Amino acid sequence: MQFMQCIYAVDETDKRRLRFLYHQSAIDTRYSVIPDYSRPMPEWKFYPHAENLEPFPTLEQRMVWYQKYAAPLSVNAIRDCLDGRLRKEEITHLITVSCTGMSAPGLDLHVLELMDLPKTTWRSSINFMGCYAAIHALKLADAICHSDVQAKVLIVCTELCTLHFQREPTIDNIASSLLFADGSAAAVITSDQYAAKGLHLDGFYSEVIPKGKKDMAWELSSTGFQMTLSSYIPDLIEEDFDTLTSRALQQYGFARKHITQWCIHPGGKKILESIHKVVGLHNGELQASYDILRNYGNMSSCTLLFVLKKMTHTLLHGHGGREHIFGAAFGPGLTMETFIASV
Repeated sequence: MQFMQCIYAVDETDKRRLRFLYHQSAIDTRYSVIPDYSRPMPEWKFYPHAENLEPFPTLEQRMVWYQKYAAPLSVNAIRDCLDGRLRKEEITHLITVSCTGMSAPGLDLHVLELMDLPKTTWRSSINFMGCYAAIHALKLADAICHSDVQAKVLIVCTELCTLHFQREPTIDNIASSLLFADGSAAAVITSDQYAAKGLHLDGFYSEVIPKGKKDMAWELSSTGFQMTLSSYIPDLIEEDFDTLTSRALQQYGFARKHITQWCIHPGGKKILESIHKVVGLHNGELQASYDILRNYGNMSSCTLLFVLKKMTHTLLHGHGGREHIFGAAFGPGLTMETFIASV
């Protein structure tokens, strides 16, 4: 907050407004590969030592930092995921997910090299799809496992959102600076015959809401990636999420009463409040989403896997019966992507 006040606030009134927004965000802590956000100006490593941030970092400079930090962070997440569950030599497929950095050779090859995976590993990269991309990756991995029962698919989502800070005090820039953070999460998907104790993916369903196309966007510029984040997004989700949920459940033969857990991408406090209202939840069903938002902020694609991990840990240890999870995430388009899983 102090960094943002230094850049965005021209007087005490602006500082008070920013402080109010931060205190209303439902976020306590976030993480970044850039140390500058929590250090005094003389200790900045990424930004110039000037309040106007001149010369402002270029896209090329931001991608240098992405190349430096994204792959090692991904490998840490992968090792945490595989620990005691699967040997890296067993991995047959690798899917990398990111919307905050791109290059060729890309993140997939960097991870392959750092993990010393076989050079024959099947690879795919999901780029620039935003916060719902983890579900898209799960969908792709699920299809691979249905077509090849020997497949063991590794997914890693890595986002360095804070690399793309923009200094102009627009509503979009302030909202992005308030919400987004860096993180990485990994998951392994296998066919049922290899499944250890874990979740079973039952199905996927997605829809695009064209009327929200201009309300959420992510575009490249010479000074980094720029976010459009309309305040109408929670209203759009509230307006359409209930019917989307009904169509998703109908496709796979589920009724609303069968859903015992809700894994919702915490895009922001107002989005979670909209989902809570429209679905009619009342017993803390979104607590895992609120907890991840509070402790990590919005890490784009990897955030949903953080929520899912927190929920799964509880469900796999001492739950009393069959549980059905409905998951959803939202991104540019406006795209609503969902999944149903059971344990």
